[in-house]
Amino acid sequence: MAAINKSNKKKQSTLSVYLYIPNITGYIRIIMNIVAFARCFEDKKLFAILYFISFVCDGLDGWLARKFNQVSTFGAVLDMVTDRVSTACLLVVLSQFYRPGMIFLSLLSLDIASHWLQMYSTFLSGKASHKDVKDSTNWLFKLYYGNRLFMAYCCVASEVLYIILFLLAESQSESVIEVLVTALKHGYLSFPVGVALFGWAIKQAINVIQMKTAADVCVLYDINRKQKQKH
Repeated sequence: MAAINKSNKKKQSTLSVYLYIPNITGYIRIIMNIVAFARCFEDKKLFAILYFISFVCDGLDGWLARKFNQVSTFGAVLDMVTDRVSTACLLVVLSQFYRPGMIFLSLLSLDIASHWLQMYSTFLSGKASHKDVKDSTNWLFKLYYGNRLFMAYCCVASEVLYIILFLLAESQSESVIEVLVTALKHGYLSFPVGVALFGWAIKQAINVIQMKTAADVCVLYDINRKQKQKH
């Protein structure tokens, strides 16, 4: 009987984490993204609205987690996986509209590789969060993860730039450079595109720094492990 009660309590505890308010927000984000991508070629405006709302909820679920003291490892992983998959899908769609499509596929690879390495290096370092970069020697990297507003600007700018490119796409043979140059010269588009492009550039620089920094952690871990084995 005691074993059954213990098993039931464990199941209830597991279920409670799945039903955390920020995690439920994460499930809603996934549903919105599924609907958005299912309709992306038929209704561009609907896609842009749903995708952007889902992205805004990325910041909301973090606030909810702190507000209701419902921070969880599952929630953090769910959040990151949703972000990466959403951005990856949008980059794949953009690669079908613009040439060279390899630009967007390269950005996709950089995004996934840098975040995967960062998560794995965090695990090896024994840190509680992949955002803990206080020991980093790179000022831009520390600023990105240390200042919520700066990180929010870079992330929002990147996603907004991709959404703008998606909305501007008219055929499957457009040059992404030409479209951006035209948008920068256009009256009402020049400012938002310029601001988004600047934040996007910083975000890509951060991805490169993050990938190199995380790779160094993995290499140092291997070196230290071999040295311990020798002794």
